[in-house]
Amino acid sequence: MRTGSESDRVRELQARLRQIGHFGRNPTGYYGSVTADAVRSFQAKRRLPVTGSTDAVTWQRLLAMTRVPTAEELDPPTERPLAAPDERCLKGRVLCISKESRTLAWMRDGKVLSAMDVRFGSEYTPTREGVFEVFWKSRDHVSTLYDTPMPYALFFSGGQAVHYSADFAANGYGGASHGCVNVRDKKKVAALFDQVKNGDKVVVYS
Repeated sequence: MRTGSESDRVRELQARLRQIGHFGRNPTGYYGSVTADAVRSFQAKRRLPVTGSTDAVTWQRLLAMTRVPTAEELDPPTERPLAAPDERCLKGRVLCISKESRTLAWMRDGKVLSAMDVRFGSEYTPTREGVFEVFWKSRDHVSTLYDTPMPYALFFSGGQAVHYSADFAANGYGGASHGCVNVRDKKKVAALFDQVKNGDKVVVYS
C-alpha cells in the first residue's frame, strides 16, 4: 500500500495505526499524505526503512503489535459532533448540512440515519445556503469545469453537489472545494448515494 491506494485494507491500516497512536484521525480508506506520514513515524520508531509505503515487513510488524479493529474503529461515527438540526430538516427526506459544525446528516422525518464530516467552498467560491432539491445523481462524475473526479455526486444547486473528495480524505480541512459539499468517507457517501432520490430536500445553513 502506498500514496494513492484506496481500499478496505488501507482503512484497516489506518485503524491499526490509530490504536498505537500514530494516526490521529478516523479511517477513510484513502492513503494520502497523512497516512504516509503516520507510516513513516511507525517505521522510524521500529527502526524499519522509512519509506512511507506499507511493505510486507511493515504490515507484519503492525499486525503483531495491534489487534483486529472493531467495526466501530473501522467505520466510526462522524468525527465532528452534529449540530442541532435546522427546523427545515425535520420533515421528510433531507440532507441537513451545517456549515458551523461541518457535518451532513441524512435525515428522515427528524431522525438521523447517517452522518458524515464535510467541507465547503472557500470565500471566493462559497457553498450556497438555503433550501434546495437533489435534481441529478451522477455516480462517476468528472467536473467539466475543473477536470476533477466528483464520485457519488448529488447535485442540488447548479454545479454544486454533495460528493466524495479524495483531496478531503487525504488533506482534511487544509483545503476547500469550489463550492461543492465534500465528503471524506467514501463508504458513507456511497451508501448515501444509493439511498437519496431525485427530489429529496437539501438544507444548507450556517
